[in-house]
Amino acid sequence: MTQLQETEPQDPTARAAAAASRGCPAYRSDPYPVYQHLREAAPVCRLTPPHGVDTYLITRYEDAKAALADPRISKDMYAAIDAYRTIFGDSSIALDDNMLFSDPPKHTRLRRIVNRAFIPRRIEALRPRVQEITDTLLDDCTTQAPVDLLPSFAFPLPLKVICELIGVPEEERDDVQKWCSVVARTGFSKEDKARLAEAENTLRDYFQELITRKRGSASDDLLSVLIRTQDEEGAMTDGELLSTLWVLLFAGHKTTAYLIGNAVFNLLTHRDQLQQIIASPELLPNAIEEIIRFDGSVENATFRHALEDITIAGTLIPKGSLVQISITSANRDAARFESPDKFDVTRQGLQSSHLGFGTGPHYCLGAPLARMEMQIALTTLFDRFPRIDLVAPAEEAEWLTVPFPAFRGLQRLPVVLDPSRILDDWASEMPDIG
Repeated sequence: MTQLQETEPQDPTARAAAAASRGCPAYRSDPYPVYQHLREAAPVCRLTPPHGVDTYLITRYEDAKAALADPRISKDMYAAIDAYRTIFGDSSIALDDNMLFSDPPKHTRLRRIVNRAFIPRRIEALRPRVQEITDTLLDDCTTQAPVDLLPSFAFPLPLKVICELIGVPEEERDDVQKWCSVVARTGFSKEDKARLAEAENTLRDYFQELITRKRGSASDDLLSVLIRTQDEEGAMTDGELLSTLWVLLFAGHKTTAYLIGNAVFNLLTHRDQLQQIIASPELLPNAIEEIIRFDGSVENATFRHALEDITIAGTLIPKGSLVQISITSANRDAARFESPDKFDVTRQGLQSSHLGFGTGPHYCLGAPLARMEMQIALTTLFDRFPRIDLVAPAEEAEWLTVPFPAFRGLQRLPVVLDPSRILDDWASEMPDIG
């Protein structure tokens, strides 16, 4: 069990609930023992996270899969407006009028429109550009000293790709990344919420201005296409369009960025698995599914709330309660996956079974794009730098410590891309003592 302070409850289940609520560093480094205990002792656990709204956490695979598709558990946070404002603040509302935070029929309408951006032809057309961005980023990484792969590679790659898809001008992408970073890492203190509100208001103003610039454009980027659909029946309102840009940008790069980081970290700490991929490159697509299952970047699904009293695994979730579904826990459930704590890139049947991209009506639209980015990123990285290694031991890795997180990811990923180059440089600087 993760170590907590002596002032924490002595009951193991209460300690596990406290760890999951608070997100202490020891728990964030390795949350899996806590989730295992909750699956066994309290598969639906009532928590009081730092945002102050009691939340029911679902941790077993079968319960999680059912809950993700249960129409009694709503994604429409506007219907739970008091809880929403307590957690996120009023400034978030204008950015969350989208398919992620809605139920049918609104969700069905918005998803049908946005789905045009993610048809296979459009995604495949991005492949050469994804490869070009990947090559350029790795060209810029130094081999003469350690490099942090998160800001130099893992984050800019999906950000540049999603900006390319949406139509954000290249010279404006660094500012967009900076604003998104504030939103992704913000906690629940008064100061955190103030920073969150400032970043969200800046993003809202930027998107409104970008929409104005794009009106009348004949280009083929997603934003221009969505603007042109506003003449159709059932089209997006201006507010829905702005909010949709926000969710595509945020969800389309943070999840993939942390996933690239988790993938590199786990492959470098499981060298036998990496060597299997290098020897048999056809294993990579399957390996990506195992990475998503074993240590994916989405720890908890976005907030939901109960539309009526619901009983799951013998626990009553009262009407109006917030519900969180632990994707990380579900994907390590021994009732669904044999030897779930073993990282095995040859594990079969994963694409249709892990919950890393969700399931049901809210299954991730961007899953094909994320898979393509992962394949190109990992193939190119390990082809160019086969001797890449971590700078520090795995147990010293620094993981995100935002309480009750949506994401699981590293805060930094320092690596040596080519150890031989650094050793050669070091040897050349040694004095001649012969």
